[in-house]
Amino acid sequence: MMQVNLISDTVTRPSVGMQQAMWEAAVGDDVFKEDPTVNALEAHLAQMFGKEAALFFPSGTMANQTAIKIHTQPGDQLICDTTAHVYNYEGGGVSFNSGVSCKLIAGDQGRISAVQVEQAINPPDFYHSPRTRLVCLENTTNKGGGACYSWQTIEEIASVCRENNLKLHLDGARLWNALVDTPEQTTAFGQVFDTLSICFSKGLGCPVGSALVGSEESIQAALKIRKILGGGMRQAGYLAAAALYALEHQWMDLKKDHQRAQEIGEQLSQVQGIAQVLPVHTNIVIFKLQKQLNTQTFINQMKSLGILLIAMDAQTLRMVTHRDYTAEQHAYVLEVLKTQDFSEGN
Repeated sequence: MMQVNLISDTVTRPSVGMQQAMWEAAVGDDVFKEDPTVNALEAHLAQMFGKEAALFFPSGTMANQTAIKIHTQPGDQLICDTTAHVYNYEGGGVSFNSGVSCKLIAGDQGRISAVQVEQAINPPDFYHSPRTRLVCLENTTNKGGGACYSWQTIEEIASVCRENNLKLHLDGARLWNALVDTPEQTTAFGQVFDTLSICFSKGLGCPVGSALVGSEESIQAALKIRKILGGGMRQAGYLAAAALYALEHQWMDLKKDHQRAQEIGEQLSQVQGIAQVLPVHTNIVIFKLQKQLNTQTFINQMKSLGILLIAMDAQTLRMVTHRDYTAEQHAYVLEVLKTQDFSEGN
């Protein structure tokens, strides 16, 4: 029986070319900023996004939490969607690390609007409420099914932030997926966001690593926070080499992931027992079961057929395509969805 892992795009492993690039990397001590490959990656990212500097991190969560810390003070508040990763999946770090609360907005598949942001800002002279200081957007959205922000919406939100003296941070854990068809927009993203976190260990297939991109002042502050959080690494060039290789050789492969996700979504919409399939934008497929069914039964049935996926809540499941999901596996998954009866958890 074929084994297929669609739990996440974090399950990918380095390609042969990436392994070779890592093996051959020139390295030094990055805590002393003496690792040439890390320095090269950071310089490349800063130039790519039109920012002054970048900083390599062991995880996207640490990069996000660092950005929140440098943009806020204890008692402040940030604005984000109800499904935002910084609120739901970072261990309560917003409050633990920064002493900051979240004003949650119910957006569209994880995407909030400029009008919603403006309405959520607390009056700066109203001392009973926390000071609104930061807006966090997620692109693509995780719980929103890989949805992408339109450029117009981003610009509108950025305008609201400027008018209200708010900082704007992008959780770009899957930004490469959003950019795969329009890579020329990288510098545009750098122009509107104060900071951007970007991840290499998801769709790009790297074993470890994220980065924070921003102004020289922001990145110097981030360097201190990274140290406090325990994120300093030594010969990190082996990891940075993987990221550089992925950007040069594997970025455009994301298009295949998107196409396969589309095809899974189309097949799921024909499956008995599936109540709804969210619009598929990139490599994430989120779908809801009919009320008489439960996610664990569906997961167990798929697991018995060699296909792994996860639940998002009691009625919602997620599949994520990735570079290690082969054409043969994809054909098998589509055949399973076409031929199996899921209507009664059989």
